[in-house]
Amino acid sequence: MSAAAPRHAAEAALVDALRRAQVLHAERDAAPGLARALDRLADWQSRRLAATYTDLAAQPRYAAAIEFFRTDLYGDADYARRDADIARVTPLMVAMLPERVIATIGEAMELNVLSHELDRRMLDHLADRERFGVREYCAAYRATGEFAARERQIATIGEIGRALDAFVRKPLIRGALAMMRGPAHLAGFGVLHEFLERGFVAFGRMGGADEFLATITARETAIHRAIAAGSDAPFPAPPD
Repeated sequence: MSAAAPRHAAEAALVDALRRAQVLHAERDAAPGLARALDRLADWQSRRLAATYTDLAAQPRYAAAIEFFRTDLYGDADYARRDADIARVTPLMVAMLPERVIATIGEAMELNVLSHELDRRMLDHLADRERFGVREYCAAYRATGEFAARERQIATIGEIGRALDAFVRKPLIRGALAMMRGPAHLAGFGVLHEFLERGFVAFGRMGGADEFLATITARETAIHRAIAAGSDAPFPAPPD
């Protein structure tokens, strides 16, 4: 394998995630009702995540990282602009950034896309897309049968977190990100740069992410296994 092969693999994975994201954005644009249903489900799950990690969010060390995972990697926002930024700047990123950074951006895109693909499938099993509770959510979760994808979703969170934790300890990468702030906004890539910077800042505040990532992995795995085993009450109803 040549020295350029790993970078090529990282770029290919990122391009594939962007392609899938474009399909999702097109589906949303073509069906306003679907977009509203996806937003409601995403909001419900975002509130569930906030409730599950209230204890971590209350700690200054972890608050920004919880918010980054809840809103930037998974949330109810419209990511079309950010994804368009990434698609436009991919050749430049591949030329300028380390291969592992490109791979992590690709993993972040993969997590976001996978989460929204799973949401789309869950909607097919929610009889009432506007009013549902924990019981109905769990039944739809099981009905999709995507247990391996759910486990990959959890594993990818850990992979992204470990990579960000390593990056914030590298002064050259932190410095390059700071230097890119002005040029990125001038070039029209401000949304992408802000996304990257929020991740770096959040993990930089932790001073080590092992406990944080272990907690997320343990709790999400426990919830997943409980639902897969038939539980209809693996967590309290998310607050409004």
